[in-house]
Formats: sequence, C-alpha cells, structure tokens
Amino acid sequence: MNGKIFIGLYLIAGLMLAGSARAEGNPDQGIGSMDSGQVSGRNEMTIRSEAPLPGPADGSVSEYGALTREEALAEPEALPNGGAPPEADVLPKAETPPEAEGAQPTEGAPDEAKAEEGVEDVSIADPIEPWNRWMFNFNDKLYFWALKPVARGYNAVVPEPVRVSVKHFFKNVAMPVRFVSSIFQGKLIGAGTEIARFSINTTMGVAGFFDVAKSWFDLDASDEDLGQTLGVYGLGGMMYIVWPFLGPSTIRDTIGYVGDSFLDVANYINPFYIPMSIHAYDQINKTSLDLRTYEDLKESSIEPYTAFRDAYIQYRNGQIKK
Repeated sequence: MNGKIFIGLYLIAGLMLAGSARAEGNPDQGIGSMDSGQVSGRNEMTIRSEAPLPGPADGSVSEYGALTREEALAEPEALPNGGAPPEADVLPKAETPPEAEGAQPTEGAPDEAKAEEGVEDVSIADPIEPWNRWMFNFNDKLYFWALKPVARGYNAVVPEPVRVSVKHFFKNVAMPVRFVSSIFQGKLIGAGTEIARFSINTTMGVAGFFDVAKSWFDLDASDEDLGQTLGVYGLGGMMYIVWPFLGPSTIRDTIGYVGDSFLDVANYINPFYIPMSIHAYDQINKTSLDLRTYEDLKESSIEPYTAFRDAYIQYRNGQIKK
C-alpha cells in the first residue's frame, strides 16, 4: 500500500514537472510552443525582452538566420541592419501625428527661415510717408514732363559714343568722393585703384573722356560714398525720406550726400548756378543712356511708391555689405 502511494505521488510529481517544463519551454527554442502559437503566462514585457528573433510563421530561417537573441546581441555585426537591437524591428515605430506636419513655426522661426533662404529684410521707418508720397509724385511728374523729353531730344542729337565719353568724364571728376570713402572704410586697395585710374584716365584718357584704365589695365572703379561709409560704421538709415529733384534717400545717406558735396570739385565753381547746371547736364546725359529702367520698374509694380522705397533700401544695403 505504501509502495503504491509512493508510486502515485512519484507519477503526480513527474506530471507536474513535465507540465511546468512544457509551460516554460525549452531554452534552446524560446518561450512557448511554435507549433501551437501559445506562450506562457508571463507579461508582454517579458515576451519582448526574451523572445527569439522574429522569423516567418512557417518556421523557416529568417533574415537573421538561426541566431538567438543572446547570440545576436553578442555579435551585432551579424545582423543585416548594422547591429541595431532586435526591438527596432519587433516594436512598431512611432509615427508623426498628422497635425504636427502642419504645425505653425515657433516664435522667431520666420526670421530664421528668411536667413536660410537669403531673403533680406528691407524695412525701414517711414514716419513722414505723406510727405514722401507727395515728393515721389512730384519727381515722377518731373521725370515724364521734363527730364525724359529733354533726354530723348538730347539722345537724338548727340551720338551714343559721345554720351558715353561724357559719362566717363563725370565719373573721373568724382574720384575724390570714392577715394576718401575708401580710405575711411579701410579699403586701401580700392583707394590705390582710384588714384591709379584717375592718373591714367586724366592723361592717357584725355581728361577722363575715355576709360583707358578699364579697357587697357582692367582697373574697375569702386562705388563708394560717405553714406556707405557711415553704414559700414554701423549707422542705420534711421528714416526714409524723398527729396525733390534728388529722389529717395535716408537720414544717413542725406548726411553722406552733404559730405560728398564738399568733395565735388564742381561745387567750388562760381556763381552758384554753374554747378547746378553741370549736375543737371550730368543727369540728362545719364538718363539718355538709360531711358527704360525707371519706367519698367514702375510699370511692373502694383504699388510704385513702396516698390521704389524697398528697391532703394535693398540696393543701399547691398552696397554697404560689399
């Protein structure tokens, strides 16, 4: 009797051990039965951390081969994805919420985007806009009613080569403005180039009517003035202003223009109306060589005043940054 009880207890213990072994699975094969698809009662976290590497459901060898998780982690170079942990393939990747794609940029992002795209901010204070608009309309009518007709008549009478030579002469005479501005900006090479150009064009170029320094020696004139010099030293435009006859400007460029006038040799000729006549003739000659630029910009603008203001400020900012 005692023997039968002992045998029965032995059989019950064996069945319990067998069931426990079946529930825990064979360590060489992973958790659970691959045939039935059942797993043990452990939680999902345990399954993800100790499960074998994924493979096809039919039991064939996966792209990871016959490696277990422990072997794969011990030899990451054996994995086809360059050694990434198996969880990267087992767990689903987080997707970006749809609303995140259309999310508005954070504060300050528009300015950063402008900087990356290279878009330059050309805004400037315009507190006297009514005055500026009135002056803009005045200069506009002056152009179409006086300057353009005179320039067209001058264009018809004077050949283009002569008008180009006159342009070279006035550019040569304005050398002191460019030379002094280059010195103040520390552009010594540019200042030396201006001296060389003036010497060559005044002698070999017949008082500057021919730009021999450019055509023979490839010496280009700079485009400097005292308004740019003030900008290089950090002085902003401060305020936009349109002057009669002179056109668009800023407070900074107006101060620079006054300084440039002291470097203009024509202003030292008496009586006063002679310098005015010289500058008027220079403007007529320039306009005769370029009759369409002003009109093309105006015709292509929905709001001409704003277009000319922004174009002027952007042009000056570009000159300062050279």
